[in-house]
Amino acid sequence: MTTSDQLGPPAVDIVAPSGQVVRKATIAGAIGSFVEWYDYGIYGLLGTYLAINIMGEAGAGGLLLTNVGFLVSFIARPFGSIICGYLGDRLGRKSLLAALLVLISASTAAIGLIPSHAMIGVAAPVLLVALRVLQGFSAGGEVAGAMSFVGEYAPTPRRNFAMSFIAVGSFVALMFGSVFSAILITALGDSTMTSWAWRLPFLLAVPLGYVGFYIRRRLEETPHFQALRERNSVPRNPLKTTFTSRRHLKAIALTIFLPALNGPGYYLLFVYMPTYLKTSLGEGHNFSMLPALAVTAFSLIAIVICIPLMARLSDRVGRKPVLTVSAVAMAVVSYPMFLLITTGTFALAAIATVVLAIAFSGHAAVVHTVLAEMFPTTVRYSAYSIGFNISTVIFGGSAPLVMTALIKSTGSSLVPAFASILTALITLVSIAFLRETKGQPLAAG
Repeated sequence: MTTSDQLGPPAVDIVAPSGQVVRKATIAGAIGSFVEWYDYGIYGLLGTYLAINIMGEAGAGGLLLTNVGFLVSFIARPFGSIICGYLGDRLGRKSLLAALLVLISASTAAIGLIPSHAMIGVAAPVLLVALRVLQGFSAGGEVAGAMSFVGEYAPTPRRNFAMSFIAVGSFVALMFGSVFSAILITALGDSTMTSWAWRLPFLLAVPLGYVGFYIRRRLEETPHFQALRERNSVPRNPLKTTFTSRRHLKAIALTIFLPALNGPGYYLLFVYMPTYLKTSLGEGHNFSMLPALAVTAFSLIAIVICIPLMARLSDRVGRKPVLTVSAVAMAVVSYPMFLLITTGTFALAAIATVVLAIAFSGHAAVVHTVLAEMFPTTVRYSAYSIGFNISTVIFGGSAPLVMTALIKSTGSSLVPAFASILTALITLVSIAFLRETKGQPLAAG
């Protein structure tokens, strides 16, 4: 059984991979995503401990500096997207994705080895920022590469469902990080975590990275990229091809604004949320770290369940309807749910974050499939990666830093709700310019 993949004359048929091969590719993408986003996410989950040990300050100033480190990694992401996108479209997806796992795992483990501020002074935050740059560079190439990899293996009718497990892997990684951190806090106590045990989740990156690297190295290159090689159609300079095409530039612009909701949805609701619950609700309402992680874990369970369901729905009714409903839902529920969160009541906060997770799940399940489907195989890694990582700098990487600063200056803990509403509206407007891609074969060039 073959599909043409729109290669044009002379056509080269792409042999559709077996279901077993597709499942292996999906598992490899999901496990790789788990490793990448566990490594990347625990920085946000353990931000308060980093503020104390690396920045040398437990208060708002130390937290602000820690969030600067969060932002720095996002500034590095577009550079990673340019270099990794070029290599991925020029040389292939598989080997590059395996190498990225090694890079982010090594830099994450090194964070767990940084001497404290009390020992080496300002060198501690300098080392942290340098390692965050390496993490950001790696993450800049990971998302588009992993999504392209699985998307180029997946059968057209079930493409979104297959690709959704990469998103599931990222949220399972955050859930694992939350649960592991909660277990450490329960078993060792907050004082021990503050003293030295905060390093353990970072050091766990070494075995996790090895597992992900081993799995990715064992897979073959995607059939779509192999077809380009057989036709000798791999572009010599995919970046030039991307930036000299008006069609690709328009698609990149849409790739920047369509995922606007991803910033508050992903980084505020899941990565920044434990820090927000512990530090930003006001006197008498702040959570301790363990309940804050538990609240986040409930929302992560909800979104992990919902993402495959939303992806399957998208494969049936289309990408645009699911994205639209999700953006509208986030715009409607954000303010009342954050009101519940700011009460400082555990049950209400858990309910609110679960509702927000369900509302966001349609966006999380579909947006990356749409971005991959917008570009042909010749420039998919480059163009998708560049546009999406610019978007994350604008709407995602600055989120914790901006939220912390605005909450401090305004005295309002509802600032994240307004950010969520604003970005939901930006995404909603962008959907109007989106062409429906459900059921369409991936373009080759």
